[in-house]
Amino acid sequence: MAEEQPKKDLRIKSHVYDGMVRSPNRAMMRATGMTDADFKKPLVGIISAWAENTPCNMHLHDFGNVAKASVQDAGGWPVSFGTITVSDGIAMGTPGMNYSLPSRDIIADSVETAVGGHNCDALITIGGCDKNMPGSLIGMANADIPAIFVYGGTISPGKLDGKDIDLISVFEAVGQWNNGDMSAEEVRAIECNACPGPGGCGGMYTANTMASAIEALGMSLPGSANHPANTAAKKQDVADAGQAVLNLLEKNIRPSDILTRDAFENALTLVMALGGSTNSTLHLLAIAHAANVDLTLEDFNTFQKKVPHIADLKPSGQYVFEDLYNAGGVSAVLKYLYENGYIHGDCLTVTGKTMAENLATVPSLKPGQKVIMPLDHPKRPDGPLIILKGNLASEGAVVKVSGVKKRHHEGPAKVFNNEEDAIEAVLANKVVDGDVLVVRFVGPKGGPGMPEMLSLSGILVGKGQGESVALLTDGRFSGGSHGLVVGHIAPEAQDAGNIAYLHDGDTVVIDIDTRELTMKVSDEELAKRKAATTIPPLYTRGVLGKYAHLVPSSAKGAVTDFWKKNE
Repeated sequence: MAEEQPKKDLRIKSHVYDGMVRSPNRAMMRATGMTDADFKKPLVGIISAWAENTPCNMHLHDFGNVAKASVQDAGGWPVSFGTITVSDGIAMGTPGMNYSLPSRDIIADSVETAVGGHNCDALITIGGCDKNMPGSLIGMANADIPAIFVYGGTISPGKLDGKDIDLISVFEAVGQWNNGDMSAEEVRAIECNACPGPGGCGGMYTANTMASAIEALGMSLPGSANHPANTAAKKQDVADAGQAVLNLLEKNIRPSDILTRDAFENALTLVMALGGSTNSTLHLLAIAHAANVDLTLEDFNTFQKKVPHIADLKPSGQYVFEDLYNAGGVSAVLKYLYENGYIHGDCLTVTGKTMAENLATVPSLKPGQKVIMPLDHPKRPDGPLIILKGNLASEGAVVKVSGVKKRHHEGPAKVFNNEEDAIEAVLANKVVDGDVLVVRFVGPKGGPGMPEMLSLSGILVGKGQGESVALLTDGRFSGGSHGLVVGHIAPEAQDAGNIAYLHDGDTVVIDIDTRELTMKVSDEELAKRKAATTIPPLYTRGVLGKYAHLVPSSAKGAVTDFWKKNE
């Protein structure tokens, strides 16, 4: 029986392998199993961020095989690739954390390079944690071939003494142990039960924030954000992507058709409503940059003012992401927001339909669920991510105020040039209530790589100082961080931002209502300090050296090709 051919030639790029001159190219491709009939099928790249070193991604190899089979069944020729992953939770508080944010752009470059170098016609990426998800989207936007992202799914919560626990429980337990409120045996029990299997960290942390944002952008299938890793629904989500990407080829729908300004507004709306991670600012700015969409930090303030925070999710709430799935899921939240005028319904999505058409068939939030609050009785009347500015952050800084009751903090600075020294001071009880703990020279250039401070913020919360001590940094925080934490201060110290000239004892003011972050140091005194301070040279070796020399401000998304804005 003759092999079934696609109804029409769906190839966008792989036709370059046609003709006599390309006989050598085809000879190599035949070794991979391709036949004469297969050369007429579209080449679909399948990129999995599988890695054995993290629960977020350890199951993605099998999902890659599911996607491969689904592409074959749909009439395409799948070509599997891999890409790297750095696990924030494992790297946290170690030198490995410097590689985390740079890995996002390495992933993006590897996605674009893999499908560009092999002239793929379409792309499916499967990711499971903080950087491989935005990295995939940046790569998709730059490649601009029909593409779908599939989330590997959230981890189920750990269980201990009848309560849900997760990775953040372990970080905070260290602070409780240091404070004398928990024994070493109790910490070990939490450690051994917090992560029961595969999937991204289980609260409204960065992985689940980005999965939600990507669905709101229209770049994943409805429900993909919220299907837990260990469910049949998640496996079906992966399988559905094969048919869906062939449909995108049929209709020639590309990321540039989906990633519009309105799509990013939908993502901002959902992130605010769900109480997403501060890292969403970096990643959405970077994806928008790749998609040639004008998005700035000020847009986050615009949507913060008009979108209520309605999700009672960890780290500041009581529920985990799997609870949201059981309440109806991210798609049901999008439907609820759309029905109340918060979502642009005419945005195109990877189904080939508009957001409104997708949501028309989505079930509503389940009656009686407790995870999502009513819009007229929200967790807070506006969003939890606020951009602060002032003489300590002229380009901006990001604070997440979900669960934080304090609106104003004024206190003396205790300044450290690395996280390790700051942690040592906190554990030695040298940081007291009212202090402003500052960690600088850890920004995109200075880190280099803008490491997260979850170890430090978790210890403060565990010691009961989550709001009594303010924590400021030109680095960043995990999506699991909470308390009075202000990150992404720009310009960073390495770029001669004023945070470089802050001294111990200087008064720092954080005001949520006026959106200000200031240091009470006169311009004259600042000028003297600048003249007397030498900024250390940029790191020069290897990938971190390249990153330090290429990366701009965090206020610009910490991308590595910022010059294209000026072309």
